[in-house]
Amino acid sequence: MDLIPDFIFDLLPPPKTKVAVGMSGGVDSSMAVGLLKERGCEVIGLTMSLWDNQFPLQDTGVKGCFGPGEEQEIEMAHSVAKRFNIPFYVIRLAEEYNHEVLEYFRHEYLSGRTPNPCVRCNRTIKFGFLIERAQKTGIPFDYFATGHYARIRFDPVLNRYLLLRGIDTEKDQSYFLAMLQQEQLQKTVFPLGNLTKSQVRNLSRNIGFPELAEQNESQDFLENNKYDVLFQKEEIKEGDIVDERGNVLGKHQGIIHYTIGQRKGLGIGGAGEPYYVIGLDPVKNRVIVGRKMALLKQSMKVISCNWVSIPGAPNSSMKILCKIRLRHEPTPAKLEKFDDSGNIVRVIFDEPQSAITPGQIAVFYDGDIVLGAGTIDSVEE
Repeated sequence: MDLIPDFIFDLLPPPKTKVAVGMSGGVDSSMAVGLLKERGCEVIGLTMSLWDNQFPLQDTGVKGCFGPGEEQEIEMAHSVAKRFNIPFYVIRLAEEYNHEVLEYFRHEYLSGRTPNPCVRCNRTIKFGFLIERAQKTGIPFDYFATGHYARIRFDPVLNRYLLLRGIDTEKDQSYFLAMLQQEQLQKTVFPLGNLTKSQVRNLSRNIGFPELAEQNESQDFLENNKYDVLFQKEEIKEGDIVDERGNVLGKHQGIIHYTIGQRKGLGIGGAGEPYYVIGLDPVKNRVIVGRKMALLKQSMKVISCNWVSIPGAPNSSMKILCKIRLRHEPTPAKLEKFDDSGNIVRVIFDEPQSAITPGQIAVFYDGDIVLGAGTIDSVEE
């Protein structure tokens, strides 16, 4: 660890600071522990337990945040903690996860929207209940750290903590963190923010954890990609697949199986261009399809906005970069208030974007700075 450049430590608190690390047993959180230990911090390992056997999910060996394979991942995290010689605690949060994440997930899908459970989990569970419950249990620490690829910087002019993209733009995870609040940023550390993924893997090999460097990553919400296990049978109803004029083209097996922009699995043929899902109608239980051009929209309304790095919505229109889903490159747009509350904004892209999806999170950037984020409510013609 002696070869670690000093700038890596710029994101870390002073030596002897007590830092709790949210551990998953993977390479990222494990190397966050390693860097903090090298810094001279007093490190504590925390792992969430979320699984409660209430859903018929089978352990298929596929990694995910929620599922019966949790016990194995907890054991992996515990093993890493032992090798680093740090205290390790498992915090039971199944009830909170069910209420805050699973119920949100179910409600959004049944309402014809596509949720982002990871953003919700970060704000309410990982950076919320996990910290709160650990401290109430009597586990003392000054900061909470994770293996996210993002950065935090204090701006003395604004007197605020700024959330920034990670140095590794391919791995940057600021999108998942954009709903955090100032109080959370103030006591949070992202040790990997100044590193690339390849550097983290090399670090893992160099300090004696080669098996972690070769691990396959998982960013899945469930260990099983079939979300229908989270719903009651009576909630998943067959309905019509229709075109923009309302002509019935086929049948669907429940709107929870569809999202805006989806092409595969529609089960409808026809000459010419393929069909894509362009809308969901939960009231009439319909999936609306159209040609690819129908997915292109230039304006959207975003609600429930959280301004993580700035005090509130800009009073006048502002040029920004906007990301509308994880794999979407931040794109030039104009941001303007929708009303005086600042909780609702309109985003007008310089160029039309494909498959803007209600329910997904839109994140607003000024360069590398995350200004804020909100939930996509609707597209506007």
